[in-house]
Amino acid sequence: MTEIQPIPATVVPQLRVITRDAHGLSRKQMSQSALRVLYRLREAGFGAFLVGGAVRDLLVGGEPKDFDVATDATPEQVKALFRNCRLIGRRFRLAHVVYGREIIEVATFRANGGDDEGDRQTDDGGRLLRDNVYGSIEDDAVRRDFTANALYYAIEDFSVRDYVGGFEDVQARVLRLIGDPEARYREDPVRMLRAARLAAKLGFTIEPATAEPIARLAPLLADASPARLFEETLKMFLAGHAAASFELLEAHGLLPVLLPETAQALASNKSGALRCMLMQGLRNTDARVQAEQPVSPAFLYAVLLWPAYCRALALLQAQGVHAVEAQRRAADRVTMHQVARIALPRRFSQPMQEIWLLQPRFALRMRKRVFRLLAHPRFRAAFDFLELRLAASNTHAEDVAFWREAQLHPAESVAANAQETQPEEGDEIQNAPRKRRRRRRPADKGPAE
Repeated sequence: MTEIQPIPATVVPQLRVITRDAHGLSRKQMSQSALRVLYRLREAGFGAFLVGGAVRDLLVGGEPKDFDVATDATPEQVKALFRNCRLIGRRFRLAHVVYGREIIEVATFRANGGDDEGDRQTDDGGRLLRDNVYGSIEDDAVRRDFTANALYYAIEDFSVRDYVGGFEDVQARVLRLIGDPEARYREDPVRMLRAARLAAKLGFTIEPATAEPIARLAPLLADASPARLFEETLKMFLAGHAAASFELLEAHGLLPVLLPETAQALASNKSGALRCMLMQGLRNTDARVQAEQPVSPAFLYAVLLWPAYCRALALLQAQGVHAVEAQRRAADRVTMHQVARIALPRRFSQPMQEIWLLQPRFALRMRKRVFRLLAHPRFRAAFDFLELRLAASNTHAEDVAFWREAQLHPAESVAANAQETQPEEGDEIQNAPRKRRRRRRPADKGPAE
């Protein structure tokens, strides 16, 4: 096997043209809307290329979700050509050409200008704040993140243009940063997550020089936008490769920064049961994505943060906090701490907490409580979570069997299996019937004098 040499810090682009017969890409595999944009830009006299992930995914036999276009036309010139176009972004000025529900993203070639040139700003740590310095296709290729993403499909001769060795890296299934890895990660720390996500998605190996700084620079992710980290985690865990992504986060030291309390809980759980349950949940998520079944971010985060919740709950109970109160406080504490790092919206965090808090109620089978739980809006998600716990640890089998039957035949199941025991302490306070007060009869004061 040929040894893969790292790209030097200062990259000199060298054009290689891969002809149609050498790469095998066909316009039949591409979005018709993207082709319309390419032809329209070419007819107007501009250079235009299909670029990035779409070319990369087609080369490895995948099906791209998005088709992006790179051009030498400015965003304002693109908008003038397309009535169905809107301009977005401040950090990166982009044009979105809209065809129904499909959006073709059109970006102008960018260059790596100096901090005092044009419209480019970085902070003191080197993180890129604003980058609207336009340049040539060679400049654009060098400033992209990974070599596999710096491939350009030309509509005029159906060739693939490669300036940084990306075609060979795709063939070798290697993920490599363009330029000095440490400088590129400091420009945008989220690139470390992208490296793990793309390697998991494509089945690529992260090139050693690209992988080496990740563990050292992982703390830089703490400065990234929590909203952006939320979007990146959805891409990572809801695209059919969640289990592989999680393992790469662990391997490269990113998990303690992204999900700090989960990482602590997994490290302290000597039996490995919590990790087993989490990985089973991620594998189930991947299976649902592959089967084109819906996956809720609330359920996903219930799985990802379950180890943290279990650890927080155990610590509170060890301090003598009552079980019901400890459950609520643990759920609130874990959510509050995680939201400071990843901006999990309330529409997902609240159902996540309900999934956790419903778990103890599956052990209670009094008649009224059974019907009340069956009617709970989060019952189905909470029951799926209980089944996941069974699959991961082979516990709660009796509870799963009862509630599975209760969904099919609630009256018969309750009559045959209802518990005679009293609710847990603290539960009866919320559900006990109110006692009626007896009215006191007025005292007999005797006849008026």
